[in-house]
Amino acid sequence: MNKILTLAGGYSNEREISLITAKSVIKELTKSRKYKILLSEPDGNFIKKLRKFKPDLVLNLLHGRYGEDGYIQSILESEKVRYTHSGVMSSSLAIDKELSKKIFIKNNILTPPYIKFSFNQKINLEKTIKKVDKKLKFPVVLKPINEGSSVGVYITHKKNFIKNLIRLEKFKEILIEKYIPGREIQAAILGKKKLGIIELKPKRKFYDYKAKYSKSAKTKHIIPVNISFKNFNIVNSIAMKAHKLLNCRGVSRSDFRFYNNKFYLLELNTQPGMTALSLVPEIARYNKISFLQLIEEIIKDASINK
Repeated sequence: MNKILTLAGGYSNEREISLITAKSVIKELTKSRKYKILLSEPDGNFIKKLRKFKPDLVLNLLHGRYGEDGYIQSILESEKVRYTHSGVMSSSLAIDKELSKKIFIKNNILTPPYIKFSFNQKINLEKTIKKVDKKLKFPVVLKPINEGSSVGVYITHKKNFIKNLIRLEKFKEILIEKYIPGREIQAAILGKKKLGIIELKPKRKFYDYKAKYSKSAKTKHIIPVNISFKNFNIVNSIAMKAHKLLNCRGVSRSDFRFYNNKFYLLELNTQPGMTALSLVPEIARYNKISFLQLIEEIIKDASINK
């Protein structure tokens, strides 16, 4: 029997989603009866539990800061234990939206142009608005540099720019990104496999935190995606290229906007959600891969890679 320590919860804004993910995953693994599972928070007792339990593998189901930014990964590396999903450097690069964008741009992956904005500097709001309008044009997207699940993301016009900018002051640094209209398409990679794509049609302005995790938001998931075979291959190939550039392991999900027959890569997620409303399990299910099989593929990938 394989011993698996499952990490969930944590201290980020995505704590609740992490716990829901863990509940879904543990339920599936328990069905197979092949695993002895211990659920743990990454708290002050975590290392003690880890050393006492001596797992074959840590199933990292944390989301957001401290969970998918390289922090917990560095602790697991120091404890010389295998763990799922991407490693220290890959995780820290992917969650940093500016650094990952620079890598994408350098490697000819189309991504929306942006301006980095720091609240630590002396702010001239009038000059900032002029700069944004000149370089990007309104509307723009405001987003924290290192948060996941669309936490703190706003699509904003010139008239409500200052109001939404002030809302993000607690994040210290943010990206102001050109808003790209068009279709929302997500592509999943599993190890060295192109898992597939799904299209989203949110009732809300975009696929934000509520659209991702609330049934009341009524986001429409479309699979198969009505797209040409050529574009299907293009978007999958871009997702694989980004996955490899950041040296990701296990599952990654790349989020795109498809506009004027071009794919704009918005960001890459190294630990996408595994809830009932999550996209990667849905893509896998369409491709005849059950939820349990998907989890076991992630476990297998972690078992052979480190």
